[in-house]
Amino acid sequence: MKFSEILRQFGDAATNHSLTSNPDHDPEITGVAAIDEASNGTLSYVEGAKFGSFVAKTNASALILPQDEKLQVLAQESGIVWLATPDPRLLFAKAIALFYQPYRPIPEIHPTAVIHSTAKVGNNVYIGPHAVIQQGVEIGDGAIIHPNVVIYPDAKIGDRTTLHANSTIHERTHIGADCVIHSGAVIGAEGFGFVPTRTGWLKMEQSGYTVLEDGVEVGCNSAIDRPAVGETRIGRNTVIDNLVQIGHGCQTGSGCAIAGQVGMAGGVKLGNRVILAGQTGIANQVKIGDGAMTSAQTGIHSDVAPAEVVCGSPAIPYKLYLKVCAVYSRLPDMYQSLKQLQRKFKDSNDE
Repeated sequence: MKFSEILRQFGDAATNHSLTSNPDHDPEITGVAAIDEASNGTLSYVEGAKFGSFVAKTNASALILPQDEKLQVLAQESGIVWLATPDPRLLFAKAIALFYQPYRPIPEIHPTAVIHSTAKVGNNVYIGPHAVIQQGVEIGDGAIIHPNVVIYPDAKIGDRTTLHANSTIHERTHIGADCVIHSGAVIGAEGFGFVPTRTGWLKMEQSGYTVLEDGVEVGCNSAIDRPAVGETRIGRNTVIDNLVQIGHGCQTGSGCAIAGQVGMAGGVKLGNRVILAGQTGIANQVKIGDGAMTSAQTGIHSDVAPAEVVCGSPAIPYKLYLKVCAVYSRLPDMYQSLKQLQRKFKDSNDE
């Protein structure tokens, strides 16, 4: 694909480009690559001036650049064609889609799949080898059920949703349209509900529902639990990384992003567009407001206000956390100063 064709595909997203000044330099682009691994014929990108050194060293034939004239001049001096955009990473994501499309099987039902006679399967559905679809299940049009998927009774799978190999969908689970459930994920299994008694733990049956709204993506080996009553609900267009635990009765708003190894105890409620960095842990019943963010390994034990950024364990506001970190690094010196003051005080009392 010629660079000029890529420009046409992007349309107004490319605000400026080098072909304006040199229309004869229109290289063939055969793929995409990271800027430090790029080779001749590939398209790459940089996000800002701090990556300027890569522009002079890369072997890429074309670059997606920010609206930075210095970087554009540097690319041109290096013989690299470029296009400029307010958000290079976003445009690079779209560029990848020009050269790669995920595997999508042709609709069919494999003869080894086990499908209960009461299950309802929509049009143009793919069901792979050894998938098990139990009684009362409903599968929407264009869904993809990869090998070894197990869907428990009465679950509902929306249109165009993909369930990757070895994922498990338990009873009382409703998954919306255009969702993606990756391999090993378990949706709607029993929440961790046990009541202490004098003779041991009494199991509380988990009779609630698990609901994933449209456009939700769940990473490999993540678990979203079913509650005792009510529902666990994941809001539309929320993305969940690998190895995430979402406890019974949790609810998220729309457009949230939850990174790997996050753990949410029962009854947690997230607003819209909340971002949880890796290994964030959230205690029971905590509420986190719209647009709030955490840093990695944050431990949250109380509610977080909308748009607040919190860090540390227990979590504190980001600006305060920076001050605490600055003091923390000085603790050894402060300790030595304290010891000296204690000695002086002791010596003065002895006199």
